[in-house]
Amino acid sequence: MKIFDRPGFPNPARIRIVLAEKGLDSQINFVSVDLIGAEHKQAEFLEKNPSGVLPVLQLDDGTYIAECTAITEYLDNLDGDPRLTGRTPKEKALIHMMQRRAEAELLDAVGNYFHHATPGLGTALQAFKSPAWEGRKDWGDRQREKALGGLRYFDNVLKDSPFIAGDHFSLADITVYAGLMFGDAAGITIPDDHAALKTWRETVSEIPSVKNRSGQAFGSEDLRRLGF
Repeated sequence: MKIFDRPGFPNPARIRIVLAEKGLDSQINFVSVDLIGAEHKQAEFLEKNPSGVLPVLQLDDGTYIAECTAITEYLDNLDGDPRLTGRTPKEKALIHMMQRRAEAELLDAVGNYFHHATPGLGTALQAFKSPAWEGRKDWGDRQREKALGGLRYFDNVLKDSPFIAGDHFSLADITVYAGLMFGDAAGITIPDDHAALKTWRETVSEIPSVKNRSGQAFGSEDLRRLGF
């Protein structure tokens, strides 16, 4: 199998955590895609994923699977023990509900702020932004407020639960963790009074599949290219 991704970026990090959690790292050939150079918006990559986003999983038979949730579902079920996406109907429902909230209220909101209210990933990607949102810094700033609201929501969730969707680490936790990674890069950090969320992050950072994948969302090479 192949994974088309870019090391250190939030969505690729989600799948790398899944691979480590499932012990599949050695079965994957990683193909790095130049996000800052807009390689993922070119015709060759769009044949793999018309949405033009990373990561993409290529199976041995040539099938391409995009979207982190779909990739996670596939990888989690290969061994018949889908602990990240749920073993029972109730577990599956709760995990996918919270995973969707993690995307909509945190990860996507941080991304919208980063790409529309800051220089984002640089000039090469400007041409691929939707004309409807061009120059809409005000909308991007509102997305920052939405992300902060997401942090409040998950802090409240974690006051009553050890993990985002219940008693064990799951896909929903991975998505929130990626949202916090992205937030660090975008300047949206956990407020000091969100003690439950801070404690959860410390706990998750020590999980073997997550450890060494924390820190800055972007690799040092990409940070230099962006002028950080």
